[in-house]
Amino acid sequence: MPASNTPAAESVTTAVENDAPLRVAVIVGSVREGRQGRAVADWFLGAVTGHDGLDLDVIDLADTDLPLVMPGWGGSPSPETVAALADVSPRLAAADAFVVVTPEYNHSFPAALKNLIDWHHSQWQAKPVGFVSYGGLAGGIRAVEQLRLVFAELHAMTVRDAVSLHGPWSGLGEDGTPRDADVCEGAAKGMLGQLTWWGRTLRSARASRPYQG
Repeated sequence: MPASNTPAAESVTTAVENDAPLRVAVIVGSVREGRQGRAVADWFLGAVTGHDGLDLDVIDLADTDLPLVMPGWGGSPSPETVAALADVSPRLAAADAFVVVTPEYNHSFPAALKNLIDWHHSQWQAKPVGFVSYGGLAGGIRAVEQLRLVFAELHAMTVRDAVSLHGPWSGLGEDGTPRDADVCEGAAKGMLGQLTWWGRTLRSARASRPYQG
């Protein structure tokens, strides 16, 4: 048997994988003019700065021009669509975990976010998803509850705890920092702890036994 297939070699490989930075794609889901989404995302990035072992990649849908028309079953996307996906799809595929920053629109999440999700499938599978939501008295939690159903269909694993910012237009300062900073930062670090655990665990599982969903 080749040495690379021995249990000892597999253990070494797993240890190296677990020590590698966890690649986390932070998806900014709002494209609305005057949005708070980028300020919320920037606050989150600042809140988790210094967390060891993370490689953060921000995917801002305001900068991602994905088409709305999809090819029929068995069809191939147009060259224009292939070009539009060329930047974002490999980044989602390379991610070990995701953080979705979403507002709540009419008790749900933005169409641009659903469009990004629907253009992809295998990129989400067997990976954890955390949420940072904002909006109104509910703080975006109804958008998150619906997103949990969507990601379950795509074989992703959403973490239990989330970050919820209530009334961001008044709850955020001019620099995008929540006025109740201690509570919000505590929630962010709690969610990130769960995301990191699942991200490393599922990364090791995918490496040793590719997901068959």
